[in-house]
Amino acid sequence: MLEIGIQAPDFELPDQDGVIHKLSDYKGKKVILYFYPKDNTAGCTKQACGFSERYPQFLEKGAVILGVSKDTVASHKKFQEKYGLAFTLLADPERKVIEAYDVWKEKKNYGKVSMGVVRTTYLIDESGIIVRANDKVKAANDPENMLEVV
Repeated sequence: MLEIGIQAPDFELPDQDGVIHKLSDYKGKKVILYFYPKDNTAGCTKQACGFSERYPQFLEKGAVILGVSKDTVASHKKFQEKYGLAFTLLADPERKVIEAYDVWKEKKNYGKVSMGVVRTTYLIDESGIIVRANDKVKAANDPENMLEVV
């Protein structure tokens, strides 16, 4: 996980519609940049729907939400449409941004060890500085917790 107080690494990734987004496009806004393991899984769906339900409140506070996983643009499009997600999902199948933000880690699941995305949420301020970082994210609570600190 990256440290609080550093400049967030800039990046370019396609969204669910294939449109390229750069973190630097969001200067002047707060950014909730959250990394999640996989579209259409229980925890990831709960987290995404929680952010989507609260999206108007985030916008009122001058914040945007960007969800990142290693899923493809097509997978993100289906995920967004299935659940009516109101925010941007970014596709990182090559894991460039996932690795730049230090969220590709060894994970243990039912005794099996494998590499994967550790659910992590960053809050980046208007000037691009990481002001909050959490890698102990509970999917169901993350949207409400982030709304409180934005």
